[in-house]
Amino acid sequence: QVQLVESGGGSAQPGGSLKLSCTAVGSASKSRWMGWFRETPGKEREGVAVIYTMAGSTYYADSVKGRFAISQDNAKTTVYLQMDSLKAEDTAMYYCAGSESSVFRTSWSTGDEYGFWGQGTQVTVS
Repeated sequence: QVQLVESGGGSAQPGGSLKLSCTAVGSASKSRWMGWFRETPGKEREGVAVIYTMAGSTYYADSVKGRFAISQDNAKTTVYLQMDSLKAEDTAMYYCAGSESSVFRTSWSTGDEYGFWGQGTQVTVS
């Protein structure tokens, strides 16, 4: 059963914008952290951004700081990733993830402590 439903991927030109959405249903809606990760062939999974749903605190990878913004709706069940000033290197499959952990034992960006994952949405910048 899919508990994280993503949408909003697609194609954009360099310098353009895209907005991704991720809606949590069922058990995933209790996630305390909601994050976005991306994968490209031959590269390690990269944590892009995360939001602590209880307080709205956000963290970003250095590669996207100042260009991407993560946010949530008032119900705290939908998370958005606004991507501006897109670059070719942002091309990847983007995954939404949810974690019920209060505190990460290692880092939010490794992805190891997320129990819920979406099916992925492709972002292509060219």
